Amino acid sequence: MVANFRNVFGSTKPAIAMVHLGALPGSPLHDEKGGIEAIVAAARKDLAALEAAGFDAIMFGNENDRPYELEVDAASTAAMAYVIGCLRSEITRPFGVNVLWDPMATMALAAATGAAFVREIFTGVYASDMGVWSPDAGKAIRYRNRLGRADLAVLFNISAEFANSLDRRPLADRARSTVFSSLPDAVLVSGQITGEAAKMEELEAVKTVLADVPVLANTGVKHATVADVFRAADGCIVGSSLKVDGDTWNPVDPARAADFMDRVRAARG
Repeated sequence: MVANFRNVFGSTKPAIAMVHLGALPGSPLHDEKGGIEAIVAAARKDLAALEAAGFDAIMFGNENDRPYELEVDAASTAAMAYVIGCLRSEITRPFGVNVLWDPMATMALAAATGAAFVREIFTGVYASDMGVWSPDAGKAIRYRNRLGRADLAVLFNISAEFANSLDRRPLADRARSTVFSSLPDAVLVSGQITGEAAKMEELEAVKTVLADVPVLANTGVKHATVADVFRAADGCIVGSSLKVDGDTWNPVDPARAADFMDRVRAARG
């Protein structure tokens, strides 16, 4: 399954940048006055800044749809598809999608938009802010194939944010087991909350047991830490650090985005 990741990213350790869409219709923080076109306009500005900075890939997510859901309304998936469709001709590099926290909706959105990869919590059992969280990787991966997207790279986040795993095995053991049982294309290691860093010792431990599987830092990678992360891991996903003042809910700061990618290139070079 790692072949899908390699087909998307080649041998490069990718830096994947987030476009956090504004709150979608139906969610409590949605801007009813601005409507869906305001979401498109804000996403377009963020996308342009990230493209100009030279990130290897872009990922669209509905981070603003709080309170989060484990099964999203169909309208959320449809709204995300509309926004990405509006921007599709402006995307010049691989892109991915993540519908928080619904693997089936994420797969559907990827198929509808032509995304190259997805990120989600696909395995494990968690006590979370959203209640008991028990995704079904077998169902999601089979759904991907039924949608004709066996080529879609699937990035498994194995340390869920806003949650605590009820599995008492060390994270590295869970990672090794997940690769055997569920066929991820890459494994992601996260901190406790969006914008908070994964523990470096956990990132290193997971990579040690998964020498032949891409392992990426999923949250909290900062300008000051990206070199260390790239020594330990096979890439990263970054959002908050690229925003004005490093605040998750702000727009992308073009200067911060460009500086981050300069540091990525230095770390890779």
